[in-house]
Amino acid sequence: MASLLSVTASFSADAVETGAEKLAAEEFRTLGTMRIGLITNHTATIGDRHLADAIHEAKGPKLTALFGPEHGIRGDAPAGAKVDDAVDPQTQTPVYSLYGPLKKPTQEMLENVDILLFDIQDVGARFYTYISTMGYGMQAAAEKGIPFMVLDRPNPLGGELVEGFVLEEEVKSFVGLYPIPIVHGLTVGELARMIQGEKMIDGVEELDLRIVELGGWERNIRWDDLDRNWNPPSPNLPDFETAAIYPGTCFFEGTSGSEGRGTYEPFRVIGAPWIDSEKFVGELNEAGLSGLRFEQTTFVPKEIPKMAARPKHQDTRTHGVRIFITDSKEVQPVATGIHLLTAFMKQAPEGEIVLREGFLANLAGTKRLAQMLRDEIGPDEIIASWKDDIEEFKKRREPYLLY
Repeated sequence: MASLLSVTASFSADAVETGAEKLAAEEFRTLGTMRIGLITNHTATIGDRHLADAIHEAKGPKLTALFGPEHGIRGDAPAGAKVDDAVDPQTQTPVYSLYGPLKKPTQEMLENVDILLFDIQDVGARFYTYISTMGYGMQAAAEKGIPFMVLDRPNPLGGELVEGFVLEEEVKSFVGLYPIPIVHGLTVGELARMIQGEKMIDGVEELDLRIVELGGWERNIRWDDLDRNWNPPSPNLPDFETAAIYPGTCFFEGTSGSEGRGTYEPFRVIGAPWIDSEKFVGELNEAGLSGLRFEQTTFVPKEIPKMAARPKHQDTRTHGVRIFITDSKEVQPVATGIHLLTAFMKQAPEGEIVLREGFLANLAGTKRLAQMLRDEIGPDEIIASWKDDIEEFKKRREPYLLY
């Protein structure tokens, strides 16, 4: 039977307390003398200290294994780059990569682990791979017969915005493992509860799942309401403004166009060498998308260490749009992404293959998007097509909400 660790408190929006901060405040007594496996990265901070260091120095629990997701324990590996096993120099703890040939801890890796913890800052988008890593970690813990504890953190996009296609089984992948919308409005703790309760991954029904809840967080709180510095959860999400639009502009990874990798404005500049910027921007501004403004731009993607290796259109003048956020609370990123895609497709040169259909389906969660784009379906009709699925999802997620 799943269990829930709830340490409750009441805080204002500028004093939200994370699960890791709660454990540290009680000197990790909840963990007793257990041997700890920790799935984590550089975002698992308590003030200016990494959670791994704090556990290592604590009396009682013993840190015996670290597991790194995409981008690695220190968050400096480029997107898609293989991450190797290593030894953490700060704690001298073995570090096992969960981004490479293996996506989940093996039973041998968990040999000296009594409880598996998960603490990573998510961004609230289904295709952000950290939540896939969490699901596989839950599965490994269930197989080993040990508890799995999620140290909850805020969803930067808040808990009210829900947008996009619900993932269909036939396009399930590591960038889309669960039948949830692109923007799901769940914290990782809530998502873990839903994964278990809705049997979204095999073998976790009897997992001893424990959540250390947030203090003071409410569903209407977004990152820019918090008195917290943004610690980039991956190299190409350098600030919250990028994260606020990322669930829509990430679609361009499934096209021949540039999503801005190879610039210092990834996911904020979009384009292709053949785009007419004036026409592109004009159409987007005419759409009247809330909380956003669009301007013409020209950029040249370059290799950037730790940010972009071999970006699309490398060293080529690329024309397109720069996105400015005027009110993050008004932004609907997935709807914006659809408007960008449809405007982009209208300018595709004759005979040009602009869709990487397999990957676009993985990102969108359906093959229908590519077909609708080919059929020149308008953005409003595409956006309306997910409305009923969103309402059904909201009903299904209700029992798993913690805040």
